Amino acid sequence: MMSGQIASRRKKDSALKLLFLAATSVGVLALILLLVTILIDGVSSLTPDLFTNYPSRRASSSGLKSALVGTVYMVLIMAPLSFLIGVGAAIFMEEYTNKGWITKLIQLNISTLAGVPSIVYGILGLTIFVRTMHLDRSLLSGALTMTLLVLPVIIVSAQEAIKAVPNTRRDASLALGATKWQTVQRAVLPSAFPGILTGVILAISRAIGETAPLVMIGALTYVAFLPNNLLDQFTVLPIQIYNWIAKPQTDFHDLAAAGIIVLLVMLLFLNMIAVTLRNKFQKNL
Repeated sequence: MMSGQIASRRKKDSALKLLFLAATSVGVLALILLLVTILIDGVSSLTPDLFTNYPSRRASSSGLKSALVGTVYMVLIMAPLSFLIGVGAAIFMEEYTNKGWITKLIQLNISTLAGVPSIVYGILGLTIFVRTMHLDRSLLSGALTMTLLVLPVIIVSAQEAIKAVPNTRRDASLALGATKWQTVQRAVLPSAFPGILTGVILAISRAIGETAPLVMIGALTYVAFLPNNLLDQFTVLPIQIYNWIAKPQTDFHDLAAAGIIVLLVMLLFLNMIAVTLRNKFQKNL
């Protein structure tokens, strides 16, 4: 009787594995087909003019200059803010707070916020930064909204990296007479830094590809100028790509495909930096 049940379970497991492999194969093939289609449509539009021209109503003279610069500016504002606040919060939660019910409640809320749809952060940014703080639909509002978006992810990943550091490092540092902060600074953070840095870069990569929060706060779909200060209006790559795809002309669709290729290259470059830095710091440790 038992052997029959075991055989039945093995058959079910085998069927589930085959189903999973089939679904994975279909997903991979669909992704490859999508990438090939984008490359075929967009390679012809990857010219120097694409990076030096502003958006235009004519596809022949339209480019990504304002969207590309807006994306870079937003990352330059968002990255240090999210790193300092997120890593600082993770250190405080893991090293300085008591593990009581209040801490557990805060931790539960942070973990929940990491899975909240991005459009919710757009509504939050619209309410706080655009309307309450009167920052209008500016580059600063967009960067602060995206900082809110990535903060839960950075905090959770940094906490996991700090938790992975053995307690023997802390005990040895404290036994040698180091203070709590010296222990965190010289014993904990060097060991946790590769994981923290990887989490930060991957979170920023996610923010670069987001569109919904910036649409909610009113980032423009057509910007033929560069922002001169933090309170100027702006646009980013995903919004410009969306604007081109929404147009009926085929030439704009080719430009959108070229914009997608540029965005993919940026994301792959950031992921490559994350892997390289993680390996480098792990070797140093």
